[in-house]
Amino acid sequence: MKLTSEQLAEFDEQGYLFLPECFSDEEVAVLRAEAEEIYKSDRKEVWRESTGAPRTAFAAHTYNEAFGILGAHPRLIEPVEQLLGEKLYMHQYKVNAKAPFDGELWQWHQDYGTWARDDGMPEARAMNIAVFMDEVMAINGPLMIIPKSHKHGVLDAGHDLETTSYPLWTLDKADITRLADEGGIIAPTGKPGAVLMFHGNLVHASPPNMTPYPRKIVYLTLCAVSNHITKFTREDWIAHRDFTPIEAVADDALLEYARKYKVAAE
Repeated sequence: MKLTSEQLAEFDEQGYLFLPECFSDEEVAVLRAEAEEIYKSDRKEVWRESTGAPRTAFAAHTYNEAFGILGAHPRLIEPVEQLLGEKLYMHQYKVNAKAPFDGELWQWHQDYGTWARDDGMPEARAMNIAVFMDEVMAINGPLMIIPKSHKHGVLDAGHDLETTSYPLWTLDKADITRLADEGGIIAPTGKPGAVLMFHGNLVHASPPNMTPYPRKIVYLTLCAVSNHITKFTREDWIAHRDFTPIEAVADDALLEYARKYKVAAE
């Protein structure tokens, strides 16, 4: 899947692109089912909220076939190759839960700030691409982003080790206020199968989920191979050390898996 010249210009200006219909209901349904099975496991890669509800499952592409296919899907890989101008490797892979009633917030932050400070990533030549597995609504903890904030580079941040179960380099209120005054705050919403791509320096956060409605999103962090990390302070299932270029699978690979999964379930 290739981006148009208009989409490339929009990404450069705004720092994100939203593609509302990227994966089919059939493709997403199998991912959603397998995410629930992963959340039930006691794997070390599954982090939980203080309540015990799942928060995120790291590295699912390494131990689950469906998520492995998604991690090499051409609808995700090709646009980022186009934007970064070279082959990619998987720096990080998360299946974020935002469980009903118990899904906690993610504080205001920039992802590249973490990749640079914790992992020694040389430049912001990596980005997140998010796949909605549930409907993301204004009420169930959507991702909030500040358009154009990527143009400000890496901002000062403090290491928050207390607010949630996951440590994060967070931004102060004055910076968020200034950036929001300039670019506003939006929260892309959409059906399962929608995709959100955003720059590594785009400032973002998400509120708690206080509703009965789940909000699962898969995040692929794709990095230019030449820009691989140089520090190995985090577990390799959090910040991957395999810099092998990703070779995209066939466009119908996830659909074929979904149909095989359905037959096996019956």
